[in-house]
Amino acid sequence: MAVKKGSLSINSENIFPIIKKWLYSDHDIFYRELISNGCDAITKLKKLDMMGEYALADNYQAKITVLVNPEAKTLTFTDTGLGMTAEEVEEYITQIAFSGATDFIEKYKDKSNADQIIGHFGLGFYSAFMVADEVHIDTLSYQDGAKAVHWECDGGTEYTMEEGDRTEVGTTITLFLNEDCLEFCNQYKAREVIKKYCSFMPTEIYLSKEGDEAEPELLNETTPLWTKHPNDCEKEQYLEFYRKVFQDYKEPLFWIHLNMDYPFNLKGILYFPKINTEYESIEGTIKLYNNQVFIADNIKEVIPEFLLLLKGVIDCPDLPLNVSRSALQNDGFVKKISEYITKKVADKLAGMCKTEKEEYEKYWDDISPFIKFGCLKDDKFCEKMTDYILFKNLEGKYMTLPECLEIKPQDEEEETAEEVVEETVADGEDAEEEKKEKIIYYVTDEQQQSQYINMFKAAKMEAVVLTHNIDQPFISQLEAKNEGITFQRIDADVTDVLKSKTSKKLEKEFEELAETLGQIIKKALKNDKLSVKVSKLKNKKISSMLTVSEESRRMQDMMKMYGMPGMDMGAMGGNGETLILNANHPLVQNITQNPEGENASLICEHLYDLAKLQNAPLSPEEMTRFIARSNEIMMKLS
Repeated sequence: MAVKKGSLSINSENIFPIIKKWLYSDHDIFYRELISNGCDAITKLKKLDMMGEYALADNYQAKITVLVNPEAKTLTFTDTGLGMTAEEVEEYITQIAFSGATDFIEKYKDKSNADQIIGHFGLGFYSAFMVADEVHIDTLSYQDGAKAVHWECDGGTEYTMEEGDRTEVGTTITLFLNEDCLEFCNQYKAREVIKKYCSFMPTEIYLSKEGDEAEPELLNETTPLWTKHPNDCEKEQYLEFYRKVFQDYKEPLFWIHLNMDYPFNLKGILYFPKINTEYESIEGTIKLYNNQVFIADNIKEVIPEFLLLLKGVIDCPDLPLNVSRSALQNDGFVKKISEYITKKVADKLAGMCKTEKEEYEKYWDDISPFIKFGCLKDDKFCEKMTDYILFKNLEGKYMTLPECLEIKPQDEEEETAEEVVEETVADGEDAEEEKKEKIIYYVTDEQQQSQYINMFKAAKMEAVVLTHNIDQPFISQLEAKNEGITFQRIDADVTDVLKSKTSKKLEKEFEELAETLGQIIKKALKNDKLSVKVSKLKNKKISSMLTVSEESRRMQDMMKMYGMPGMDMGAMGGNGETLILNANHPLVQNITQNPEGENASLICEHLYDLAKLQNAPLSPEEMTRFIARSNEIMMKLS
């Protein structure tokens, strides 16, 4: 067969039903499309007036009126725009996908600002057929000598057009709704949908009902707050806008006003709401607009994921939308917009930390989940924010990461000459590594870990409070990105600062005691993986402590995060746990002197439970044994 070339042929009878049924995912979108067309017509007429090609009447009012008529089952959209001639109706209405807005921009590109023209596709008008069995157009062009035009179409490929009787410049579109869509000619439904899509369109939109003598209701605000310069906006205006748009009467913490003209046009306001719950349950709302026309909520391609937790509006006329305006095209351009928004948020937060530190600290507990989530999701944001992350210490003071790294543990006890002589000196490489490493201790539960906190305070050591679920992955990221920084929970180990200095001889004795007592405790607990150590703690009132290695505990947290049942320390056989017995406590001294005594096993087992209570809640079985053992010990004392 010979090679044959040709052009694809598209039959309008086949494509028109597809446009009507599948062009838009939401049927109520026709309100937005028809009102947008009216706004365009008015914008064009104003531009012609500005350029001297047309003179508006002194009493001219730019407006769009929506009239609902439930009895007649009709919806009417009337604009005071430039209207159309019969030739323009033929060109812009009957030729599907020919955009009048695009044609107007091309014709007047040297004389006008095209950014304010909403429509770009020429398909919006046909959204009317998603809900209407028949559509009429009555229009009169602004051009001298123009005659009114009446156009009708019943949703097929045939239409009729004749001279109309309209006497005022502008256009009226009448929809005869089908039986399945009569809800749209209900006044309350009309108000709801118009406010959803058109609350901030640049032309006044009025709603009225046929036969209702009340004044038409104005539904939109033509100059929303984000279109103004930040210097011209007062605090109360920001709060009023927040309450109106988001129906949230809790005052936001603060806001960021975005205002950019180059390299793309973008305006908006992002609010940081006050929250009382963990970050997982926060549901923010970022409304995306294009030339003040609502597009969608929370479009992830434009809004960085971590900012979806906020509330706000973004208006970007340069967005590369698809035909239905429900999806984005040109990923590279959209990515630049997203990066700009991220940069502006980081700059604002960094600036607050530098110049308004007290205010920044007041907000920190509420905004920290947003910022830490952003650091986890966006490397560039993390780089900008690392030095402005705040950590609250045990006294409630806020410190940045660099400030945390400057703190050195204070050991009030001085070493004796004998202890100094007995200390071993690490080799050069090990000493250098130790010098580089900086440990930041942290607390996750101030009540549960209170004994450890008291020990740290007594030793004048610092620890920071990290109670959010997001803190665990966040500190892991900080460790990965900052060499030499290690985060360690306050109960992960007993540092040398908390211990009394001991000689080598005494340390050897403690090791032997730990071996003997460890066998007793492991046998009583039936736990071969538990480590036991004997040390002299500075706090003589503490008999025992339980530590869990940072690595083991993080593994445990990860198991819980991924919903792996039974993966607690008990299920892991105590792996990573170390029981510290305080040789300075009389009770420990008693059992170390008589490890084979009658009550040694009972006391050792009780010391373990007492230590665990300071670290984590006992399981139901452990608590039962603890209570029974407590009663037994009291009976022996009675």
